[in-house]
Amino acid sequence: MRLRRFRHQHRWQIHIEEIVGGLAFTAASLNGRVLEVIMEHTRTPGPKTPFGGHRWGHAQEDHVLDSYKRPQKLAEPTVCLQCGAVYQAGRWHWATRPETAHEVVCQACHRINDRYPAGIVTLSGALTAQQKADMINLARHQEADEKAEHPLNRIIDIEESLDRIVITTTDIHLPRRIGEAIKRAFHGKLERHFDENGYFVRVNWTHGTLP
Repeated sequence: MRLRRFRHQHRWQIHIEEIVGGLAFTAASLNGRVLEVIMEHTRTPGPKTPFGGHRWGHAQEDHVLDSYKRPQKLAEPTVCLQCGAVYQAGRWHWATRPETAHEVVCQACHRINDRYPAGIVTLSGALTAQQKADMINLARHQEADEKAEHPLNRIIDIEESLDRIVITTTDIHLPRRIGEAIKRAFHGKLERHFDENGYFVRVNWTHGTLP
């Protein structure tokens, strides 16, 4: 009788250990993009278009976490499958692809694929209509300089209308750089608005109005 009871208890113990082990494996497997999706749905979303409604507050800059950034530290070296940037020595940079490297899609490419900007620059007014090509060239020049040092800081798209240019970016630093460069070159009025609850910045520049 004692032997049968011992065997019965032992089978239940094994079954419980298997369940616990399965749960641990499931928890351990929640990494990479799965955790990013969880973070994305639990944060306050930023707007997907330059005209989306949202309340903007004062600057919350570097200490605001980018929800597209992987929560776990990447193995080194790691290469982005899409743009070829290399993660090594704790940061992304442009380099020759190592012979043996882990592969991911970096957060900048994720944002470009999703068309989900972290920054929006809006240039408007009569001078924008007159100097549109020069302003776009200046923005592209600022992107090239910024991206050379910081591969994750890029322009996603540039949209044009009669007296307006809307530039979307993958980060919150490049919009400030573009806005300040435009103000130095063309003067006008520059405003910056940072999202109080998320990784997002809106930069607005204007100079004159169309008659």
